[in-house]
Amino acid sequence: MAIALLFAIPAVQASELMHTGGLTSQPIGHFEFCKSNPGECAVRSADGGPEHMTGKLWRQLASVNLSVNDSIKPMNDFDIYGKDEVWAYPDGFGDCEDYVLEKRRILMNSGISLSNLLITVVRKPDGEGHAVLTVRTDKGDFVLDNLAAAVKLWDETGYRYLKRQASDHTGRWVSIRDGENTMVGAVR
Repeated sequence: MAIALLFAIPAVQASELMHTGGLTSQPIGHFEFCKSNPGECAVRSADGGPEHMTGKLWRQLASVNLSVNDSIKPMNDFDIYGKDEVWAYPDGFGDCEDYVLEKRRILMNSGISLSNLLITVVRKPDGEGHAVLTVRTDKGDFVLDNLAAAVKLWDETGYRYLKRQASDHTGRWVSIRDGENTMVGAVR
């Protein structure tokens, strides 16, 4: 029953989309990821608007969130690589950014536009930095998170949103209005 609820389309009215501001600093981990994977960060896509939320899309988001969360063992970058802030596709182990990259890759390969699959930096209620994948839809911006089995609307997560990838360029980042732009761990 609980699993069935995760795959049922939520009865939501169209939620308010995240309000983004201007260009902001790129997280240092993403900057390093882009140096190693330049093709990943040079995609300029026309913003065709948010994805149309359907039952099929909802089930796909829920399935990808659960399957990736279940397939990766949480482990911090220092324990894996011997240094902090390494963004990489996971090989069985990873931290929040690695979960995000894998979910993004799976959804992109299924045909969802990169303009609607946006890596997003947040602060958890305890103040710790965290990364999630935001999927823009006509029913609102939904969050896929390695810390939650359920896909949620962005404004129902309890997070404070700081910045996310620009919808028109995978190597650029924009601020999220009403969030604080942190310079810790970022490059200009």
